Amino acid sequence: MFEHLQRAALATTPTPLEQGPVIGGGARLWVKRDDLTGLGGGGNKARKLEFLCGAALAAEAQALITVGAGQSNHCRMTAAAGARLGLEVHLILSGDEPDEPIGNQLLSMLFGAQLHFTGAAQSHWGELEIARELLTRELSGAGLAPYSIPIGGSTAVGALGYAAAFIELLDQFDTLGIEPSTVVFTSSSGGTHAGLLAGRAAAADAGRGVPGIVAIGVAKGVNIGLPDVADLANQTLDLMGLTDVRIDPADVEVDTRWIGDDYAVPTTAGDNAVRWAATNGGWLCDRTYSGKGLSGALGLAEEGRFANEDIVFIHTGGWPALFAAGGVPA
Repeated sequence: MFEHLQRAALATTPTPLEQGPVIGGGARLWVKRDDLTGLGGGGNKARKLEFLCGAALAAEAQALITVGAGQSNHCRMTAAAGARLGLEVHLILSGDEPDEPIGNQLLSMLFGAQLHFTGAAQSHWGELEIARELLTRELSGAGLAPYSIPIGGSTAVGALGYAAAFIELLDQFDTLGIEPSTVVFTSSSGGTHAGLLAGRAAAADAGRGVPGIVAIGVAKGVNIGLPDVADLANQTLDLMGLTDVRIDPADVEVDTRWIGDDYAVPTTAGDNAVRWAATNGGWLCDRTYSGKGLSGALGLAEEGRFANEDIVFIHTGGWPALFAAGGVPA
């Protein structure tokens, strides 16, 4: 399914599947620790970058370019991947250059990346993508043959990482003897969601029992259906060689209630979930991404969605943002 694809060894896998406490409605929580993927402090992007960087190396690229918010986990991990593989890395970030780098920006600089600040607002991803295209043309003209990665690494190539992760998760269920009803995770740019759906479809086609998938949307784009997650998942299945397996759009579920005012704007529920994770499992969640996603999982449980069932929350990382200004709830 994946053997024919270019892949760079970057992530420490399989990541643990830990049993957590019983939550609302008697749901039994399990946490998939993708904050422990190893690369550059860990997080879900390591899985995507294995395939993205595999494609970059196959194309003989000499540089990686990507974009993100000021405290982007994806950018930090791309910087780490470049350090591991000996590739120059350029990060296009929202906001202005700080007097002193902290959090993910500090780590990205330690990994040797060049940071380009656009002054754009955190949620103005279109401005960032335009800047990425301009820099890609500039570096191409300089002969660096850059491999340019959209925000979040959310392409069909990147989504392969979470198609593989879904199969990994099913194998862990078998080992533990559990049958979770639902996998819940945080979604902002759609790539992780598309990969999980592709992996689920591939597993179901092979006759395996599969749980449902619920995304907690924390960005306005994914909350209104951009990108088209089903289409991206089908492109991912094509790359896997499963051109006859298709995603039913009805299987794409995004719960839009947990974003608050906007991407990267903290919410009370998200901050409560950050505290809950720390005190109930020693898990470190950030306010932009994993905290809001966990607030959705806990909120759905309180509503009785998972009554007396096993459920899995995929912890996608983000702890370095806790050490940025405003990173910890008051």
